[in-house]
Amino acid sequence: MVKARILPLLAALIAPMAGVAADEPATMALTLKDHRFDPGEPAAPAGKPIVIEVTNLDPTPAEFESKQLRVEKVVPAGGRISVRVRALTPGRYRFYDDYHESTAEGFLVVK
Repeated sequence: MVKARILPLLAALIAPMAGVAADEPATMALTLKDHRFDPGEPAAPAGKPIVIEVTNLDPTPAEFESKQLRVEKVVPAGGRISVRVRALTPGRYRFYDDYHESTAEGFLVVK
């Protein structure tokens, strides 16, 4: 009788944990050097939140920006930032360094 009551309770506690792995963000790394992103077209999975880690190896600050991703964040010279992006549908999403837009541009490819 006690087991009959404990098993449903245990199942109710464990079930939400099963969805935690599915909501874990995909992490991708970008490097900014000589005012260029590497990789220039990183890939990410559709339908999952994404964490973009941007490392600026240049001696000047950069501004990681994307209107499509709704992001605008300064990356200090020699610094690193993390940007969390909502789950996206498949497509190409432009990002750039607002301070050096003519050379520092890339596209997040979501598949």
